[in-house]
Amino acid sequence: MPVRRKTLLEVLTRPVEVVRSYRRGHLRGDLVAGLTVAVVLLPQAIAYAQIAELPPNIGLNAAIVAAVIGGLWGSSHHLQTGPTNAISLIVLSSLLVSTDPGSTEFIVAAGMMAVMAGIFQFAMGVFRLGVLVNFVSHSVVVGFTAGAALLIGIKQIRPLLGLQFSEPVHTLPETVVAVIRHAGDSHPITAAIGASAILLILVLRRIHRKIPGPLLAMVGGAVVVFALGLEQRGVAIVGQLPTGLPPLAQLPLFALELIGQLSAGALAVAAIGLTEAVSIARSVATKSNQRLDSNQELVGQGLANIACGFLSGYAASGSFSRTAVNYEAGARTSMAGVFSGLIVLITVLTVGSLAAFIPKTALAGVLIVIAIGMIDWREIGRIWRGAPGDTAIMAVTFASTLLLPLEFAVLLGILLSFALYIRRTSVPRVESVVPDDEFVRWIHRPDKPSCPQLSILTIHGDLYFGAVTHVEEEIQAHLDDHPDLLFLLIRMVSVDQCDFAGVHTLFSVHKAMRGRGGDVYFTQVNPRVLEVLQRTDFHDRLGPDHFQSEDRVIAHLFKRVLDPAICIYECPFRVFRECQNLPKREYPEEISFHTEVPRDQLKTIEASRLWDVLHGEHPRLVIDVREPREFRRGHVPKAFLIPLPLLITDGDKVPDEPLVLVCRTGRRSARAAQLLGNRGNSEVTILEGGMLAWEAAGLLEAID
Repeated sequence: MPVRRKTLLEVLTRPVEVVRSYRRGHLRGDLVAGLTVAVVLLPQAIAYAQIAELPPNIGLNAAIVAAVIGGLWGSSHHLQTGPTNAISLIVLSSLLVSTDPGSTEFIVAAGMMAVMAGIFQFAMGVFRLGVLVNFVSHSVVVGFTAGAALLIGIKQIRPLLGLQFSEPVHTLPETVVAVIRHAGDSHPITAAIGASAILLILVLRRIHRKIPGPLLAMVGGAVVVFALGLEQRGVAIVGQLPTGLPPLAQLPLFALELIGQLSAGALAVAAIGLTEAVSIARSVATKSNQRLDSNQELVGQGLANIACGFLSGYAASGSFSRTAVNYEAGARTSMAGVFSGLIVLITVLTVGSLAAFIPKTALAGVLIVIAIGMIDWREIGRIWRGAPGDTAIMAVTFASTLLLPLEFAVLLGILLSFALYIRRTSVPRVESVVPDDEFVRWIHRPDKPSCPQLSILTIHGDLYFGAVTHVEEEIQAHLDDHPDLLFLLIRMVSVDQCDFAGVHTLFSVHKAMRGRGGDVYFTQVNPRVLEVLQRTDFHDRLGPDHFQSEDRVIAHLFKRVLDPAICIYECPFRVFRECQNLPKREYPEEISFHTEVPRDQLKTIEASRLWDVLHGEHPRLVIDVREPREFRRGHVPKAFLIPLPLLITDGDKVPDEPLVLVCRTGRRSARAAQLLGNRGNSEVTILEGGMLAWEAAGLLEAID
């Protein structure tokens, strides 16, 4: 049953549907999940803001706003939207080009980038372009995440050790060189607090994974700094956080120069954000059996980013770790995400001032542990052992993340995904198939014998302008390998789309087969493709009998198209079910049956002319070389039956006088004429087109 598409009004009023369908039984599970996620979200929001070199309050604003808006307008019951490490790194890389970290312009540009990315995501959802996210290879996300993890870990060494750099560092090589050069200048107390935070998180994780290690590490670090007054001894702290609601930001919405500078970064944020969010939502939906609406999710992500930009936050996306916590904590609906954002807001309003003493080195320790966990070694191993194309995309995206500006690394990975998709769809497999031993399925078995008259080809892929050249070349190569082949059956079971270029290719194949004196037939044609063939007159030109169902097509070809003489006298194989009961004759002498006799070496006579000759003053002797059962169904008046096998063995008894040889299509007659000519019969003519031509001329009723 097809899914009804939502109207634009239904998409925009999604919160009404969320509230209307909410049940009291959902409340407990959603509140518990919201509280559990808030415990993780609060420290992550501050830590991820540090990755983007934004003030902690910007991260908290994004955490509150994105969780609420994403939960109300999204589709997934469990996706948790907010700041993420990968998005934070892209934001930093993009903003460093035009502004300095910490400046007012830097913060404003972060808000503008969130709005721009959100508008792009919202537009994709409204115009139902969510399917485009499917074309971004999973390898892009894996490669980018691994590269981003390495960048995050290395960049956090500076605040972890309390290093002070006088020279500017932006790229990975610059950061590594500066860390090595200033390693001896680390601040011992700062380094001790950072190392203790890492150790505490790892120990608590070993005890039980649900213990909020990052939160406890940050709270513990703040207590130590406050109790010992370590901020006076050079330990950098977060500082006072605002204790009010997220304020409305004044954004330069019409600053075209700034928009141009941020466009590449905003596009990268939108692309990787959507890919992350949709892939995370789908992975959880497979466990919860929820049916997702990808376009609604794009609208939710877009509105969340737009709201984050206008409410003094920065770009956000779906978080895998928080989504997993949300699901495992028992979330029932998307209101769990709304509750997590509201709980963070309440926490900021009530005890936000206590966060002032959180040491930045503890945040750095939290981020280093998170970065290590970002690298999915198992998934990297699976991709590495898998298809070469996916491996190349992962490797290139990883290297680009380390060496190029991140927005270009992301876009490069996405372009490679599209290139791989185009490459795969533009070279669909064209396989010759034969029946299996039970005559149930068609299989590709190059080692099995094939029919000398009929080849069956399966096209695995669409016939569109990018693929038709390859398909035509593959079919032509098959014809070149089988120069005597006359008939082609094309199975189009995997062809879902066919444009005019595809129709033109089918015309070319049809023309090539007709040029050989044969024909082409089709089976398992998709109704949509068949409609295209009908609209372009291809169907009518060939005729309905050229488009058969798979369970009937071989029988039809055997009865009406293929030459039974070749099956009986020439082909030693029994390829099809219909071949099994055919008699197979052997010849007492060698004769070439797989090479057509040149037309200029044969004398032919048309059916109407033969009729006149037979009723004239000097009729010729007519010899029918078909089988007796064929002869009994109808023959030329006064014809003598001498089947081809008998003609081969007793051909010397045929009188040396003008003869006309007749068979079904002219093929057996041509071979009999060649045989008799080699034995000295000089006046041998064949009926052009055989009995099929005789019948087509309306002469079949003349039977003696």
